[in-house]
Amino acid sequence: MRHVGSLVAAATLLCAGATFAHPPGTDGQHDDHHHVDPANMRTWTNAKTGEVVRGAFLAARVVDGAVRVSIERESGDVVVFPMVDLAEADRLEAQRRIDEVKAMNERLASQALSQPEQAKPAPAKPGTPAQAAPFNAFAPFVSTRWDDRWLYVESDGLPHVPGGKPGTYVFSHPMMVGITAWQQQVPLPQRYVGDNAWRIPLKPEIAEKPVSAKEQLFRGAIALAANGVPIFNPIKNDGRTDTFLAGELDEFGGHCGRADDYHYHIAPTHLLKYVGAGQPIAYALDGFPIYGLFDPAAKKGGPNEDKCCPLGGTEKLDELNGHYGAASSETPGTVGGTVGGAAGKGLYHYHASVKYPYLNGGMRGVVTVKDDQIDPQPRASSPRAALPPLRGAKITGFRATGAETQPAWSLEYTLGGKKSFVNYRLENGKWIFDFVDAAGATNTDTYDPTRPERRPGGGSGRGEGGGGRRPRDDGDRPRRDQPPLPNDPPSQPGTPAAPKAAAPGFALSSADVADGRLSIECTCDSKATPRAPTLAWSKPPHGTKAFAVVMHHITRDNDTHVYMVVANIPAAARELKSGDASVGTGLGTWGQNTVNRKSVYAPPCSQGPGDKTYTITLYALSADATLPAASTPLTRDVLLAAIKDTTLATASVDVKYARATK
Repeated sequence: MRHVGSLVAAATLLCAGATFAHPPGTDGQHDDHHHVDPANMRTWTNAKTGEVVRGAFLAARVVDGAVRVSIERESGDVVVFPMVDLAEADRLEAQRRIDEVKAMNERLASQALSQPEQAKPAPAKPGTPAQAAPFNAFAPFVSTRWDDRWLYVESDGLPHVPGGKPGTYVFSHPMMVGITAWQQQVPLPQRYVGDNAWRIPLKPEIAEKPVSAKEQLFRGAIALAANGVPIFNPIKNDGRTDTFLAGELDEFGGHCGRADDYHYHIAPTHLLKYVGAGQPIAYALDGFPIYGLFDPAAKKGGPNEDKCCPLGGTEKLDELNGHYGAASSETPGTVGGTVGGAAGKGLYHYHASVKYPYLNGGMRGVVTVKDDQIDPQPRASSPRAALPPLRGAKITGFRATGAETQPAWSLEYTLGGKKSFVNYRLENGKWIFDFVDAAGATNTDTYDPTRPERRPGGGSGRGEGGGGRRPRDDGDRPRRDQPPLPNDPPSQPGTPAAPKAAAPGFALSSADVADGRLSIECTCDSKATPRAPTLAWSKPPHGTKAFAVVMHHITRDNDTHVYMVVANIPAAARELKSGDASVGTGLGTWGQNTVNRKSVYAPPCSQGPGDKTYTITLYALSADATLPAASTPLTRDVLLAAIKDTTLATASVDVKYARATK
């Protein structure tokens, strides 16, 4: 595949499906209501094992040197077959689909490569920190300044070709193409400037205890690419899904967050074309540089010379994809080989890799982690509210539609085999969005950039283009009306929470709460199967005919995570006994949580350091709640809408829980 030297090409990513298995749902988890386009369904046979699967071709990837083909069943489940084991006809069909995508990507890559080579940047001014060099290669679209502590990097977060005229928009690679789990985000320029600029420590220090990106840092960025595009944790906010292997990224390892902020999730090795061989392609937010691919067996003058460590490091990479360079008092970030290094060694630094962690797998350097992200770091914003996932859509094109000086682009996607477009432009200070459906009908929305949607740390934090959660509906912001998706619960616009009426003596308590803290047995840190907390209550108001219980948590981004929903508990009940999370308690009707979208108790899995507060609310009702049809999930919103006129009183208890640190 001809490509701009991206890490994705190095790993031979062959995204080719019409749909993605279980795109993220409202809570950032996978959506069990995803459906495969029937037109793409066929029977696939594993000739080696005899297994027969009916489904749609999803993707093909090279893993450990072998091509593996992913087949998505109509249910959304994915089966992976080694391509060599497929029956001959199926192997030919898979190759045909792979070739189609190769042709598309070669066309897009050739468009990027057709841009003329840029002149080398001017020599650095005296006193310029060495760390500024990779970013200054992308002037004038990336700029740097510094003080005694920080290198400040300013950009608009888009992958400009360096050396162009200020105010122009020519990109070094196409964005978004190939994504199959899409939440209708598009790349918008960000204002990573002034007090909202990126900060890179000029004097990085080795921490006594590193921070692992496998366990933390699921929000915000963990590094900044030389072109001013932030880089997020390759693992998304569920703490286990590799966004690269899941097919949620474009051909250059990027996608957009909920704030329409473009960012990468893997090392942008294609930037070596601009920064030069042996130069950092990014800096981790702990201040240590990130270089290209490394092979400990590579030798200068040998066939893999390009994989020698530019700093002379020969040790194998550690679990964070880093190691020390050769000792040198001239190494950037070191003084006598000790600052940012170790005795007798040079600067610690990270390398790219074709497998996880792809770049820095955490922070070897000293950082401050707040709310599960590196602090400080910029915030991204969009003039429009985030939209829900468009299930079954695949992005097939992204191109400029205006002059080089006009921010105007068209994103093309297919849904059910038909093309649609999101055409958007900045005009007279307003963002104009034209949503063009497959029939050619256009719906236009106008957004005011002076009223942005603020998002933490580069936008989605936790990587979510395709990885975010459905936000609350901001009624004061225009948004595109769209028909309900199949099997979606009916929307409840403007549904108020059930009233918090007071009732003398009506109180809720739990034997699993001590000093305001939730028992570890009811959380993800339980050594056994986590169980729902035991609840007890007393003195319900006169006329109570039933009870309902909800346990939820409001995140920093004002998202609501729901862990327990129980409706129509009998009026005679005075307790809800604890039970295995998979079987509930036997009382009432259990509704759907937002963690795994199952009608069971979901134990909290608090991310990041510090206490999180969870609220358990008991509702006393004057009548049983009218429950939705079996095809519609009983969610918290559906329950609150059903009981808003029958709630006599509520009692609640707030509990705290902090994830255990290892």
